[in-house]
Amino acid sequence: MGEKMNKRIALYLLGFCTLMMVSFTWIFFNQKESLVETNKLTATVISTSDDQITMQDHNNIIYTFSNKNVNADVGSSIVIEYSGILDKNMEIQESNIVSYIPSTQATDENGIPITWLDNGIFSKYYILANNKLKTLSLDEKIGQLFLVRYPGTNAKEALQTYQFGGYLFFEEDFKDKTETEVKNMINELQEISKIPLLTAVDEEGGKVIRISSNPNLVDSPFPSSQQLYSSGGFAMITQDTITKSRILSNLGLNLNLAPVVDVSTNSNDYIYERSFGKSTELTSTYAKTVIEASKGNDVSYTLKHFPGYGNNSDTHDNNSIDNRTLEDIVKYDLPPFEAGIQAGAEAVLISHNTVVNIDKDNPASLSASVHNLLRNDLNFTGIIMTDNLDMGAISNINDATVKAILAGNDLIITTDYKTSIEAVKQALYNGTISEDLINKLAFRVIAWKYYKGLMYDNQK
Repeated sequence: MGEKMNKRIALYLLGFCTLMMVSFTWIFFNQKESLVETNKLTATVISTSDDQITMQDHNNIIYTFSNKNVNADVGSSIVIEYSGILDKNMEIQESNIVSYIPSTQATDENGIPITWLDNGIFSKYYILANNKLKTLSLDEKIGQLFLVRYPGTNAKEALQTYQFGGYLFFEEDFKDKTETEVKNMINELQEISKIPLLTAVDEEGGKVIRISSNPNLVDSPFPSSQQLYSSGGFAMITQDTITKSRILSNLGLNLNLAPVVDVSTNSNDYIYERSFGKSTELTSTYAKTVIEASKGNDVSYTLKHFPGYGNNSDTHDNNSIDNRTLEDIVKYDLPPFEAGIQAGAEAVLISHNTVVNIDKDNPASLSASVHNLLRNDLNFTGIIMTDNLDMGAISNINDATVKAILAGNDLIITTDYKTSIEAVKQALYNGTISEDLINKLAFRVIAWKYYKGLMYDNQK
């Protein structure tokens, strides 16, 4: 009898222990799940789809998540709680959104949305830019996002209609013109523009020249950077930049899409002839020298073609695939851009190369990952612009203009401005782009124009 009782007690104890072990295991794993570290991010939703949501934080870093039932409208400000760590270089985050709440679009004491603010290069002019923005119609704000290939005879009519951010002039636009004729051409455009125009050229020197191809404007074509360095080192680079800037400014031109700071030492590379042709270290010094020399001469200079052209083919005609490792790009190609940015570069132009090891699915100009690299790793707070969207490398991409805006560009270079602007308006209509994003980009372009000294109080 006692033996049976002992066995029964032992069975009860075994069952009780098993039950307790199961209970503790359940509690442990559920506690572990609840203890997964989460972080918060306040950002503005810039696009949504059935399975993805893309948002941009106040540092202009763009993140895309799998849409776990986040029912937020494009343009709304939200606070998300997410698990894991964000990776700015990933096309879609591996982190999961745990929860989210709507966030009121908070403003500072001057009425500027908090998500527009940074300690960037143009921040001194944000109040002025915001006040000016309030005077513009939506169509005029859209126009500010475009640097348009000068359309020739109908340029004034187009400008009156669309109020572009600027015009980009090519060699043929200066052909056989006198200095007075060029000045008149540009002055007439500025008189029509509600917001002063960016007036841009690619005056690189050497192979790519615009104004200096015309002896009426410049005695002889500007030499390439390689020729200048060979004849007089960086002192000659400095003097050439100053001389070039003064001539451009005198004609009414205020933006040069140069210098080319792509690293190329192989004469067989497509970009070699336009590059400095030296090592990463010397190209970095070249970038720093040009940007420093350009200051105080009324012409802004543009570092190109981010994230470095390498040995890739010409994107004017066809798409170009860059298979270099990210490590090589960071080590050899980014330092000249970083040096130029630290010297005060105001603008960076993005190439149309598809950089496989950053974003295999999109050309750099349409890639949020490439723009995040520039904003986050290189701490660039200025204007990011595309290469011309009418180039062959992206000619078969639908909605390239909208994708360029969502990728993080502030300024779109285009020839077919009617199609580009209509695409933006359609995207606004269907909710792909928010009016808040258009406002933010126009705000940044206008702040740049204040920084450049283009803006004045008695504007039309």
